[in-house]
Amino acid sequence: MPRMTTETPPTAPIPATPAPAAAPASASSRRPADPAPRRGGGALAVAILISLAALGAAGYTAWTVWNMRQDLGAANGLRGQVDTLQGTVEGLRDDNANLRRRVSDADGVNRSAREEILGVSERTKNLEDAVANLSERSLSGHDTMLLEEAESLLRLGREHFVLFNDVEGAVAAYSLADEALAEINDGAYSGVRQSLNAEREALLKVKVPAIAHDLSLLSTMRTDLAQMPYRPVDMPAADAAGEGFFARAGRALAGVISIQRDDGTPLAMADGRLARELALVDLAHAQAALLAFDDKGRIEALRRVDVALEKNFDPNDAHVRQARAQIADMLLETTGNVAPPKLGAALAELSNAHSVHALHGAAAPAPAAPAASSSAPGQGKP
Repeated sequence: MPRMTTETPPTAPIPATPAPAAAPASASSRRPADPAPRRGGGALAVAILISLAALGAAGYTAWTVWNMRQDLGAANGLRGQVDTLQGTVEGLRDDNANLRRRVSDADGVNRSAREEILGVSERTKNLEDAVANLSERSLSGHDTMLLEEAESLLRLGREHFVLFNDVEGAVAAYSLADEALAEINDGAYSGVRQSLNAEREALLKVKVPAIAHDLSLLSTMRTDLAQMPYRPVDMPAADAAGEGFFARAGRALAGVISIQRDDGTPLAMADGRLARELALVDLAHAQAALLAFDDKGRIEALRRVDVALEKNFDPNDAHVRQARAQIADMLLETTGNVAPPKLGAALAELSNAHSVHALHGAAAPAPAAPAASSSAPGQGKP
């Protein structure tokens, strides 16, 4: 607060008063009297005091006014600041309201997104179930295809061996069937594979080279038989070379009576051409019996051919002698007399297993249909 100073005005000169008359000498022994009071000095002091008071009041008033003006300016500045702050607060309120609306919208979007995610999760689960069911069906169909392929191969191998004596083809078919069964990851078919391997081992024991050799000899013999010469008419029979009574009687009566012995077989017939045809038929029968592993029929057919060669063809011919020697060897050999293996056990077991597999697949419950997603956007729970 500024300090106000006042200046004292100059005072007027005091007029000189006349000196009082000298008192008589008699009065020198009295007490001096009090000076008379001065009227002009008291008024001046009062005036000075009043002036000082007025100046102090004016200074105080001026100072107060100046302070009030300062306070009023500060108040005006503060009012402007308050107005600015109030505008800022209003803007913040609007921003807060906008932010709340945005947060509310974001909550709605998040809720919808959550519901969509739940729906997608459920659909994904249904899709996984469908894919799993489809995989099971594919595996089941793949196993069924392998079973049918193995069954067809076993049947084909058996027919190749039974009808055509094709041991190599039958063994190849059995090997392919075993490979097809090996791809099925199921222990229920282990017994089928054991039976299959047993039948394949039995097929491998069949001596195909001996059978092929005998078939080749029989084919060559059929070709040579068409060119073999007949026995000469004047050549005596092998049993008429003796000198017994009946032999001599027969030669004596040969020109008059012809006696022949009929043993009931076609080989006893006198017609050479018919005997040749019958021998060719017997050779074909021997081949068929060899292919069918019919040892009894093969041996009987070879014996009939040997009898026909002995009685109806020239024994001095080289082809006849060679043919009879080969027939004797084939009658004595045992390499081609291998008992045929019994096929079909593995095929029967596989058919039963296939039927069980088909029943199991039919009894399996149908996969549940994918349920529609119930959590559509805006309807599900957050």
